Amino acid sequence: MNLLTFLPFIVLIGAMILMTRSAKKKQQAAAQMRDQMTPGTGVRTIGGMYATVKEIGDDTVTLEVAPGVHAIFAKNAIGAVLEDAEYNRIVHGTTDDLTIDTPVVPDDASSLTEKDADETPKLDLGKKDEPKDDEPKDGKADGEPGAK
Repeated sequence: MNLLTFLPFIVLIGAMILMTRSAKKKQQAAAQMRDQMTPGTGVRTIGGMYATVKEIGDDTVTLEVAPGVHAIFAKNAIGAVLEDAEYNRIVHGTTDDLTIDTPVVPDDASSLTEKDADETPKLDLGKKDEPKDDEPKDGKADGEPGAK
């Protein structure tokens, strides 16, 4: 038989072997990441929920999702084990170790304007002024095609 007949099958088998290797490496990396979990560690689930590890079982992990609120998850549901600084920055909003060089923008935009409080701004809603009495409303003079 001709070698060209078997070439697509050979390429397909080679691609399958590469995909299997890649998937196995990802599984090993995820398992290694989950082995880093200890009670008190901040984690993110694959669903995007941030929590603190309370207990670790064989196949499950107990997470504290809010003070006094515990939930049991499969270990496979842990998407990332976070560093303490990153977890505190995301969950608690702390920026202790960050320096901010940019100016702080106020929540209230009224302090950004220098107009008096009595002065009300005019809003342009895109309407044109009403036509005068001597002008036709459709904007066409008498005798033009389409004039009423």
